[in-house]
Amino acid sequence: MGAAAALLGLLVACGAPLCPFAIITRHPCPGCGLTRATLALAQGHAAEALRLHPLSPVMAPLVIAALVYNAAIYVKDGRIAATEALQGAWVTRLGVVLAVLMVTVWVARFLGAFGGPVPV
Repeated sequence: MGAAAALLGLLVACGAPLCPFAIITRHPCPGCGLTRATLALAQGHAAEALRLHPLSPVMAPLVIAALVYNAAIYVKDGRIAATEALQGAWVTRLGVVLAVLMVTVWVARFLGAFGGPVPV
């Protein structure tokens, strides 16, 4: 597990594309740029984060919260993928809204919005 994390960290540090969609098609996927944008946010570079992915200020905290929640539930109860147990109409609506936003931004970037497609 530690070796995999180290390899992933090395690939991110080197700027290697990690997205299978981008590797195969040479085009960014709807989430391309989010990892780099999250790292930019963590370093206080909000403008760079927004350039890499306009939804990063929304998506990064949500993903980090889900990871922290999963880790806490794993430590407390030994359950894996605890966020999958979250159910209800609000979870479904939030997921649909975020998916629509991601695809909308993705298409808009191909049409030149938000500085165009993120480099892969």
